[in-house]
Amino acid sequence: MNKLLASLKGGLIVSCQALEGNPLRDTECIARLAEAAYLGGAVAIRANGVEDLKAIRSRVTVPIIGINKTAPSPDIPYITPTFESALKIAPTGCEIIALDATLRPRPDGGDAATLIRRIKEELGLLVMADISTFEEGVAAAKAGADLVATTLSGYTAYSPKTEGPDLELIRKLHAEVAVPIIAEGRFHSPEDVVQGLECGAHAVVVGKMITNAMYITKYFVEKIGRRDE
Repeated sequence: MNKLLASLKGGLIVSCQALEGNPLRDTECIARLAEAAYLGGAVAIRANGVEDLKAIRSRVTVPIIGINKTAPSPDIPYITPTFESALKIAPTGCEIIALDATLRPRPDGGDAATLIRRIKEELGLLVMADISTFEEGVAAAKAGADLVATTLSGYTAYSPKTEGPDLELIRKLHAEVAVPIIAEGRFHSPEDVVQGLECGAHAVVVGKMITNAMYITKYFVEKIGRRDE
């Protein structure tokens, strides 16, 4: 196995992102969050966009998984959906590029398999395929993805909507796919992470529950309710 991929095994990957409208939406802030996650023991950082990725690279030495999101859409891929979007983040110092590898129509009319091959061959970077179903995971691995991630399970119209992580998908992919499986999506506790690893995940990505104070606070408030008495 590739040495970099081996370094991720059994570890926690932290996704450091903040959308517009979030008080944390600031490149320096995101870079500091990534550094804090690194110092806390994260084996890798996942982040979005040229400026954030450059700033994070100056603060951490662990591998960076880079993405380049376009405007969010429920219908078409927007996580590094084209070769041009991958080309923009390739020089930022990220070792892995993650992309939407679902089988949905892409904005440029291309397909995930071709995009995976081009990034590996023309940019010389590892590829993490974000998928939502077992079939998409198998297809991505066959296309040459170095990692298959369950990132989009529950976020496409046709994938199961589980309350917590899609552990069944992790189990099925681990049993059938030769490349490492990265578990991502709705991991809200250390216990969830342990379950993901026990189901066969190579590593687990946690984002909002570590880096998004607004989301974490809302999550706690909803769980405890308002107690005035």
